[in-house]
Amino acid sequence: LLPTQGPGEAAAAAQALSLPAEAFGNDPRVELAWAIKAHQHAEIYFNLISSVDPKFLNLTKVDDQIYSEFRATFRDLRVEVLDPEELKSEPAKEKWRPFCLRFQGLVEDFNYGTLLRLDCRGGYTDDNSIFATRIQFFAIEIARNREGWNSAVYSRAREPAAQEEASG
Repeated sequence: LLPTQGPGEAAAAAQALSLPAEAFGNDPRVELAWAIKAHQHAEIYFNLISSVDPKFLNLTKVDDQIYSEFRATFRDLRVEVLDPEELKSEPAKEKWRPFCLRFQGLVEDFNYGTLLRLDCRGGYTDDNSIFATRIQFFAIEIARNREGWNSAVYSRAREPAAQEEASG
């Protein structure tokens, strides 16, 4: 998706992102900094669910509330393979907006952009990623973790270690 940044670029991006939005207009460097931050977040999360059984993960202090409100609002949403229309269409946005706003002040940066995998069995590739808000990411990934969908990533990551132990 994006190249990895060195410490100098990361520090410059962090400094730029701390300035007020009015200072930038439509500065492509800021958009790139946000894209890099989203990519780094995605990389860290994927490594986490690859190395720790996702069923035991807590992503926020309010995971229980996010999950119960998510499933109450989006009872039939299939989280294993997402349809982008269920996040981006106008009817979907009308349903997501009030859900997201419930977490303003509860979840830090709840409306920041982040990457979300469409098919939970795959990684963050151009074809398998969509831009979503952070609270959408949390809601869907908490559901995937609790409902066992992310276990495929964890199990696949464990296979090489198990093969190594068996042959060693």
